[in-house]
Amino acid sequence: MEVTKKKASPGRERVSSHRARLRAQGMRPVEVWVPDVRSPQFVAEAHRQSAAVASSTHAHDDQAFIDALSRYET
Repeated sequence: MEVTKKKASPGRERVSSHRARLRAQGMRPVEVWVPDVRSPQFVAEAHRQSAAVASSTHAHDDQAFIDALSRYET
């Protein structure tokens, strides 16, 4: 029985070529997982944390610190 290779689809060839060019430039692929900011659990937890910070006895000082940092330009 003879095994034949399937010809790669044009889309797959483009992706392969693109990845090869990036690798030639010294890049490597990585996968990054981040929180889903659309999930109800994320929204609830973000709200809980922001409310805790806002009601802290240090809220004014914390906000002044953030404001001072945001004035710096990169």
